[in-house]
Amino acid sequence: MTEETGIDETNGAEGGDLVLITGMSGAGRSEAIHTFEDLGYFCIDNLPPALIRQLVSLTTLPGSRIRRIAVVCDVRGGEFFKELEDELDHLEAVGHPFRTLFLTADDRALVRRFKETRRRHPLSDVGAVADGIAAERAIVEGIRERADLIIDTSALRPQELRALIRDKFVSDESAGARLTITVSSFGFKYGVPIDADIVMDVRFLPNPFYMERLRTKTGLERSVRMFVLGKEETGVFLERWFALLELLLPNYLAEGKTQLNIALGCTGGQHRSVVLAERTADFVRSLGYPVSVNHRDIVKDRTRS
Repeated sequence: MTEETGIDETNGAEGGDLVLITGMSGAGRSEAIHTFEDLGYFCIDNLPPALIRQLVSLTTLPGSRIRRIAVVCDVRGGEFFKELEDELDHLEAVGHPFRTLFLTADDRALVRRFKETRRRHPLSDVGAVADGIAAERAIVEGIRERADLIIDTSALRPQELRALIRDKFVSDESAGARLTITVSSFGFKYGVPIDADIVMDVRFLPNPFYMERLRTKTGLERSVRMFVLGKEETGVFLERWFALLELLLPNYLAEGKTQLNIALGCTGGQHRSVVLAERTADFVRSLGYPVSVNHRDIVKDRTRS
């Protein structure tokens, strides 16, 4: 186990389409399963070990879309948890690839977390939380010894745990896929999108609405696009806007964000915001992020005129 990260990698984390998450109660299993869900895994919490092979068989069915699975198996399963090592032996025997992620923490950290959440330890029906933790350590020791990746979360914040999981289970080539971005245009007269993470007001730019030949057109049409992008102030804005996005996006990613909604607004959502949302989406794609575009109010003014 390294001092810097608290990670012990016995077999690495390469390959495989099944991830088993286990370890100590209070060590971050819920945070881990949510992270895998954000990474596109089919996830099940508190799965009885005997059902693992049935779940894995779903990936081999013709037309199945389930290719990556993450499951949590732990002592909440009671007597069923004892079957976990037998199931892992079976997966090894049939040659099915899997990885085991074991989460742990020191006693002090675990006791503190149980007190903060006021939740009962699954093995402390009678006695103190510390007694339940000691009993659980004895039960999970065999699984710990055969884990592919051990993370000690004693000193980790939730976002740091998410970052470690992403680093170990997502290849560098697909790093951009960790953050999905939606770029929207909208009209302030119709309200700001309630799900926007970043809102950029572009009403300071010259408005094509006041050009008779452009009034009924939209920002998807070449004449409007040329008008907006041909302005000197637009060029200055885009240079600084793109520089800001280059700073923000990797830092959002580092903090564990998986979805980001960027909204650009003008008065009616028909001209300026549409042009600049399209340019923003093109720029974000050039950085390697998957992007979708939504023009929420593009036809509202036209249909009311």
